[in-house]
Amino acid sequence: MGYSSKSSQQGLVLVFALLVLLSITVLGVSSVSSSILQGKMASSIERKSISFDAAEAAIAGVVFESEDESVLTDPALTDPLSEARQNPAIDLDIEKLSCFDNNRIDRTMTKNGAVFGQQQNGAVKFSENPEVNSWSRTAFVQEQACRGSSNVIGGSNINCHVFIVRGCGQTAGSKYVVANTLTAAVFAPATNQ
Repeated sequence: MGYSSKSSQQGLVLVFALLVLLSITVLGVSSVSSSILQGKMASSIERKSISFDAAEAAIAGVVFESEDESVLTDPALTDPLSEARQNPAIDLDIEKLSCFDNNRIDRTMTKNGAVFGQQQNGAVKFSENPEVNSWSRTAFVQEQACRGSSNVIGGSNINCHVFIVRGCGQTAGSKYVVANTLTAAVFAPATNQ
C-alpha cells in the first residue's frame, strides 16, 4: 500500500509540475507576443510621426516659395499660389483636395529643404531612413471680399484670394498617407467678373 500511495503522490507532483510548466510557457508566449505587438505599434507611430513632419514640411515649402522674392520676380518661375490661381476654383462642397489630385499644383519637399530662387519640385526624398516622400497640392478656392479689413483697404480694388494647401507625407511601403491642410487668404487685385 505504501508503494501505491508513493506512486500516486509522484503522479500528482508530476501533474502539478506540468501545470506549472504550462502556465510559465503560456506567460512567456504571451509576454513575447505583447512585446512584438508593442514594437510594431511603436514603429507605426514613429512612421506616422515622420510622415506628419513631411506633410508639414510640404506646406511650409509652399509658403516659403510663395514668399521667395527671387521666384516672385523671375518671369520664368511661378509660385504655387499664382499657378493655382490660373486653374479653375475647387468647390469644397463637391470635392475634397486629395493628396492624389492630378489637376492641382504639386510641389515636393526634399531632405535638402527649401532652396531660394527655384521651384520646390526636386525628386530627392524627404528622408532616406526611413524613406519618406513629401509633397503638397495647392488649389484656388475662391475670391471674396476680405473680412475685417474694410477699414484698411476700403474702397480699393483688392479682394482676398483663398487657397487651400494640402501637405502629404508617406513612408515607403505604407499604403497610408498622412496629410494636413492650410487655408490661406492672399490680398490681390479683384478680377472683373
